[in-house]
Amino acid sequence: MSAPVEETHAAFEADRRLAAGPLLAVALAVQARLAADPAAAVLIFDPDGKAVDLDLRGGPEALAARLTPATPSRGPGRPKLGVTAREVTLLPRHWDWLATQPGGASVALRRLVEAARREAEAPDRQRRGRDAAYRFLTALAGDRPGYEEACRALFAGDAAGFADRMADWPADVRNHALALAAG
Repeated sequence: MSAPVEETHAAFEADRRLAAGPLLAVALAVQARLAADPAAAVLIFDPDGKAVDLDLRGGPEALAARLTPATPSRGPGRPKLGVTAREVTLLPRHWDWLATQPGGASVALRRLVEAARREAEAPDRQRRGRDAAYRFLTALAGDRPGYEEACRALFAGDAAGFADRMADWPADVRNHALALAAG
């Protein structure tokens, strides 16, 4: 089993990318930049292209303590397997069908969900990438020449047109938008 991939956050000061990587590393880089120039205007973006606001007070230890996710409390289900009990509302005919499936309702529902996930994986990844690129561009490049045309190309699925309309933009902004759009 491979290690989980760290989600990439990115920090920008105007058109220049200051840092990219795990949230803590980006936050430390931004903290260092603001220590050098408290008036610097820095935006931090999450992997979904959303600008995030962080509490950068204190030293690296305090920052790490705030940004490290808390361990979730264990509730009903089979936590060692990652199973969580939740309510599902279905029509009687759905319950009747599930009752006839080998392994019972839970096994049948898990099989159906996994099949649907596999089938929708590529379109979902494309939609998430497009939406992330759009949010990022709206926050950082909404006043750039060709912004509207770039967004039209993005939503039309025209990757070459999207890249062409950003050709004259700063490389860091263009490259980050392209990476987000690629998913």
